Amino acid sequence: MSVCDVNSPLVGSPGLQVSPEGSPVFHEPWAAEAFAMTVHLHEQGVFTWSEWAANLSREVHRPGREVDGSDYFDCWVAALCALLVEKGVADPETIDSLQHSWQRAAEATPHGKPIELANDPLR
Repeated sequence: MSVCDVNSPLVGSPGLQVSPEGSPVFHEPWAAEAFAMTVHLHEQGVFTWSEWAANLSREVHRPGREVDGSDYFDCWVAALCALLVEKGVADPETIDSLQHSWQRAAEATPHGKPIELANDPLR
């Protein structure tokens, strides 16, 4: 688990786990990366705070989500993908293709080595 020191309104995202000092806490490196990408895109004006909050809330409250919140960052990524499509930054096919490519790269990467997109055997 790691803590990130960031000054962004996204720290106030519904359900985001924070340390006693108020900094976001991440259980996996990919969750911290998803958070960082979201903060960066928000700071670049790709979407507003209210757009982000509405999209994340919609994902968190979808039927079938984990009651214990263990899929929170899955919701986070789904909300980010939806916003990227809505804003015309990416199309669903590209996002889907990249998700599959990263999965293949993860499966092809030896244990203990960094997962890189170049490790996808189909790339």
